[in-house]
Amino acid sequence: MADCCNDKACELDALRGRQSSTLKWVLVINAVMFVVELTAGLMSGSLSLLADSLDMLGDALVYGFSLYVVARGARMKARAALFKGIIMALFALFVLGQAIYRILFPHVPVFEVIGAIGLLALAANGICFFLLWRHRSDDINMSSVWLCSRNDLIANVSVLFAAAGVWLTHSGWPDILVGLALAALFVRSALFVLRGAIRELRATSP
Repeated sequence: MADCCNDKACELDALRGRQSSTLKWVLVINAVMFVVELTAGLMSGSLSLLADSLDMLGDALVYGFSLYVVARGARMKARAALFKGIIMALFALFVLGQAIYRILFPHVPVFEVIGAIGLLALAANGICFFLLWRHRSDDINMSSVWLCSRNDLIANVSVLFAAAGVWLTHSGWPDILVGLALAALFVRSALFVLRGAIRELRATSP
């Protein structure tokens, strides 16, 4: 009998098993942080926290869908990536809408809450980023998942800058500007994922 380590089918099964385990962990982390950030965002009146909480929710949905397709073919994985790109684009539109609302109805959020929750979210996403690092080049499904995790770290750092800006200026503008920056990041990432998914769908079309 051939050694399992030299058996390509066995290697593929092992890879899928590792991917599934990783996705389950990041799914749980993002689902918990969505509840934490959403609550904190509503309590503090922070647009940046609210946007980041919705990003967490989107990631939880994305990871759940990625977990579903991890053992499926390239075409299904490309469809999953297309779904992720659409989610990111929708979040960008939502954040833009919230930013317009905050401009029309100014509000100074609680910077202490923004900073504390921002640090917690950064730590949580740092764990997710570490878990996903070795899978970033496995396939288009895991590549897009890793990209979401990388964007989360950037978003978390931006939230911390928003907290510092609100503290220094006693104004809600830093929070609004961070919200707009997050929207721009979501648009860029969405376009990148959508282009890759469309290319993969064309390459795997019957």
